[in-house]
Amino acid sequence: MSEILNKDSIINKLSDVVELDYDAVAAYQEAIQRLDNTTFKSRLTEFMKDHERHISDLSEVIRQEGGTPPDSGDFKKILTKGKVQLADLAGDEAILKAMKTNEDQTNSKYESMVEEAFPDHIHTILTKGLEDERRHRAWIVTTIEQKT
Repeated sequence: MSEILNKDSIINKLSDVVELDYDAVAAYQEAIQRLDNTTFKSRLTEFMKDHERHISDLSEVIRQEGGTPPDSGDFKKILTKGKVQLADLAGDEAILKAMKTNEDQTNSKYESMVEEAFPDHIHTILTKGLEDERRHRAWIVTTIEQKT
């Protein structure tokens, strides 16, 4: 790894992840409201709680680094597209496909973050987040495949 990131870089990079997690929570809320299958609702509620934990954990690191964490998402990001699509979708399979698109985005972001030169304690948090994101995406993909 290269030289450890400075405080400003840490704050900026983690703030981007926090905003993305806020967008993910909003997308999960939309999906949960529209799903018919109670098992799917339950799983997506668990996943949404993971994103809320990511927000909490990363916001605490941002504060420790001297920054002010975001308190909402960046609605210009790609996840909004998935959220907007959800509003017009009917059927659980279509909703899960939109959520897969969102999880593709969060997986990609966390994968790029674990490659950054964060201090070990932050890298550990991001690695755990990536594990959550991969688990979310895997469940969604498997569930879609079982429905088709």
